[in-house]
Amino acid sequence: MARQTALRGRIAIAAGSARHLFVHALGGLVLATAVAASADGAMAAGPGEPAQLPARKAIAAPQGFAGVCDRYGWACARTKGSTAGSGEHLTLAKSVNSAINRKYRQVSDQKQYGTAEVWALPTARGGDCEDFVLAKKLRLIEKGIPAERLLMATVLDAKRSPHAVLVLRLDAGDYVLDNLKDQIKPWHKTGYSFLMMQNPRAPQSWEAVLAGGVFAGRRL
Repeated sequence: MARQTALRGRIAIAAGSARHLFVHALGGLVLATAVAASADGAMAAGPGEPAQLPARKAIAAPQGFAGVCDRYGWACARTKGSTAGSGEHLTLAKSVNSAINRKYRQVSDQKQYGTAEVWALPTARGGDCEDFVLAKKLRLIEKGIPAERLLMATVLDAKRSPHAVLVLRLDAGDYVLDNLKDQIKPWHKTGYSFLMMQNPRAPQSWEAVLAGGVFAGRRL
């Protein structure tokens, strides 16, 4: 536990933010890579990035995620869903992304719950990035997209601040639904540093990703 706490602190420093950590221990590999990338100022995706985000290794869920699978069974489930093509799924995702972004206003967990990190569906007051992610995942599952194609992920945004997004996994690649913008982009065109993501084969567990942004073009 002491080692994990120390690593969390180091990752926060390397990312340029000590607030609202989404990650637990990502290991010394993350620290070394993030520090080196930070020195270079690299934020754009490197050449030859894979269409789908890579899975590095199993890892503990983000801070505040505990209990989500119990409260919202659909958030960690695998479903058959619709057999619609990727184009239809992408069109539907664009519509839902914009609708949820318009429906709720952004409010921090600290203001709403009095604590730093709570993963929950938005309330009448609104929600933060994780709450938007949950709302979008639920809506898309209800509309027939298989749950295992809708993967919650944590990132560092373009300002290297902790952030959460929803990844739509299509055969053509991974696309990102974001409460900061209505446009849906392939993951490697967001400029984000992807830290961890739900395991599509076992959505109750998470995997380290370490791709894009400060990790772009680096051998891990």
